[in-house]
Amino acid sequence: MTLLRRLLSGIVAGLTAGVVVAVVTDPSWIPWAAHTVVLGAVLGLLFGDHRQSNGSAFSVGLLVGLLDWVTWALTLAPALEGAEPSWTIEVAVSRFDELVGAALFGALAGLTLHALSRWRPPRPEPPRAKPHVVIVGGGFGGVGAARELDRRIGRGLDAHVTLISDSNFLLFTPLLVGVASSTVEARHVSAPVRAGLNHASFLHGRVASIDTQTRNAYVHAGQEGMLRVPYDQLVLAVGAVPHFFDLPGVGEHAFPMKSVEDATRLRNHVLGALEQADLEPDPAEQARLLTFVVAGGGFAGTELVAELFDLVHDVLHYYPRLHGLQPRFVIVHAGERLLPELSPTLGGYAQRKLGGRGIEFRLGARVSKATAEDITLDSGEAIPTRTLAWTAGNRPNPLVQQIMPKPAAVEPTMQVPDVPGLWALGDCAKIPDPEGGVYPPTAQHAIREGKAVAGNIAAVLGGRRPAPFRFGGLGVLVSLGHRTAAGEIGGRRVSGFLAWILWRSVYLSKLPGAEKRLRVLADWTLDLVFPRDIALTAKDDRHA
Repeated sequence: MTLLRRLLSGIVAGLTAGVVVAVVTDPSWIPWAAHTVVLGAVLGLLFGDHRQSNGSAFSVGLLVGLLDWVTWALTLAPALEGAEPSWTIEVAVSRFDELVGAALFGALAGLTLHALSRWRPPRPEPPRAKPHVVIVGGGFGGVGAARELDRRIGRGLDAHVTLISDSNFLLFTPLLVGVASSTVEARHVSAPVRAGLNHASFLHGRVASIDTQTRNAYVHAGQEGMLRVPYDQLVLAVGAVPHFFDLPGVGEHAFPMKSVEDATRLRNHVLGALEQADLEPDPAEQARLLTFVVAGGGFAGTELVAELFDLVHDVLHYYPRLHGLQPRFVIVHAGERLLPELSPTLGGYAQRKLGGRGIEFRLGARVSKATAEDITLDSGEAIPTRTLAWTAGNRPNPLVQQIMPKPAAVEPTMQVPDVPGLWALGDCAKIPDPEGGVYPPTAQHAIREGKAVAGNIAAVLGGRRPAPFRFGGLGVLVSLGHRTAAGEIGGRRVSGFLAWILWRSVYLSKLPGAEKRLRVLADWTLDLVFPRDIALTAKDDRHA
């Protein structure tokens, strides 16, 4: 829905609800009409583009009406009359009739806006001759490309677009650590893909193979079996998968961090380890259960070890037999310093902060093997532990290796060399940058790569030349737990509590949709007041 249509729909919804409420409450018509127009416009601009159920629309409208009552009836109206605003129970009771009217107005306006946003003029069936663009992968890059092409179709691009993914939601991966550390609910870091598409279609399935000669993708789609999906242009945005380098036991015993299921599994395992340690009579086994190792000292590994440290220490008081014991946290990193993505100064700051809490470092070291009871480093050192979290390596999705002549190699335009009609981006592609390197596999890059590849495909379909991808980056931030962070924004270094506020603000602003932002903000606010949740949501077989 365009901005103008959202605005007009909101005004119509506001006036409609306002007329109904005016019949009941008999206000002054002209001021009331102006009030309903303004409030309806705000409602339309904020929520007119969101697909919701009737219940959600009713709840959102009711909430807006209540906020309007607090803002206008209790605050602005008395101030305009020269009185001092008051929010006492007595004042609220005296304006109860206005509260009923505001609640009724909000609920009716929300439902009316919902009905208007769902209505769309009938469209004729598109001709079969339209080129078909298929996007494989529902991450930042794939969804970004689909939404940009969807927007362009609304503006006249003559094409079909189909997004294929084995998950029907966009996962906000930067907050997976929050799921693992019990600061964010798992369902709050994902957004339904279909909700962001108005013209493009979505196919829930897994691409098994792609025939680049005949331009057909073959998709496992549940009970439908194998589907053949022809395409004219195809975008590979399937991301990367964990790479365990064929190290003995690592694939069987390590916890990767690539999905909501991975993060939830690690959370349950850590909490299960605390439960088991509270019952364990053997001090050696108790120490093993309370030792947590993270492999990989980049952004993901550093944030993970910091948040797991905070999780364990935040809930330790629930386990009386563990009082006085010191859980052990170890981070294993092949580089000579932590966080090579940051400057040496900020990397050193992060290491000092984590080391000051007792977190141990094994720098210049690699995990060589793992068992259910310990891990071994390439130096020969063995660390007794039942928890190994893995962020030390990724590799392109096997589908990429299957169809690309040179795995992950693409041109600056994101076209795959020697394969007409094939594009690749995100974690599964090495996109050259102007300095002779490749762009990093970060969310901010993937989002912009998706938009850029959509523009390039539109250019090719229109007979124009695609443009090389260019993006300088906005900066980097890493959370260090204990309400501290470090990073570089616009060439400036930031650290400490201010960086942590900035980190949370940036990620909150990047979440898809107002609903998810409010839910995550609520999670973070509750985390400031209450201990973290220790409820085990699934059985961990490793502690059976």
